[in-house]
Order: sequence, then C-alpha cells, then structure tokens
Amino acid sequence: MKDLRKRRQQRRLELGKHNSPWGWQILWAKTPHYAGKILHITRGRKLSLQYHMKKWETILVLQGKLTLWLKGYKQSLREGDSYDIPPGTIHRFEAKHGDVDLVEVSTNHLDDVIRLQDDFGRV
Repeated sequence: MKDLRKRRQQRRLELGKHNSPWGWQILWAKTPHYAGKILHITRGRKLSLQYHMKKWETILVLQGKLTLWLKGYKQSLREGDSYDIPPGTIHRFEAKHGDVDLVEVSTNHLDDVIRLQDDFGRV
C-alpha cells in the first residue's frame, strides 16, 4: 500500500498543475499513445498562434466561451462544444469574454509546438 501511495504521489508531481502566462494547465494523463490536459485560460488572454507537425488535439469546452482562431478565422465554442485540430492546422485559443476551462486530449507529442505569434515573447 505504501508503494502505491508513493507511485501516486510521484505521478502527481510529474504531471500536475503548471502555470502559464495565459492561465494554467493540468496534465492529467501521459502515455506512449495519448495525453490529457485541463486548460484554464484567464479572461483577456490567449495562447500562441501555433501549429503542430505530429500532434493531433481534440478539445472540449467545459466552461465559458472560447474563441478558436483557425487559419485567421474565428469561431466561438461554448460549454459542451468540441473540436478536432489535426496536425498542420494553424490555431489559437482565446478567452475573450471571460475565463475558459477546457479539456484537451491529444497524441503524446507534447513538445511539438511551432509558435508563429506569441503575446508573451515565447519562441
């Protein structure tokens, strides 16, 4: 039982909550085949304009109204809406009207981010 608790605590530390300039994210699953995250985007903030070479994402809006930018066009997603983002799709998430919480399930290519524009100076 001690070993199980130790492994669970270690997993919690490895995954866990990570602050970002746009809010925070919790990586709750990471396997050789997929990853799962919860993202909280603070009102008025947006993630970088980006695309992925290999990573395929599917998002589900849990709370709030997400502005999803796709190749320069915007689309509004509300609670319960989901969207698939295949590799090569230029996209950006924005919490224009209030805080947004969403679930992202993706392939396990977590470092596959090509930023085209970023409000926080990240490359």
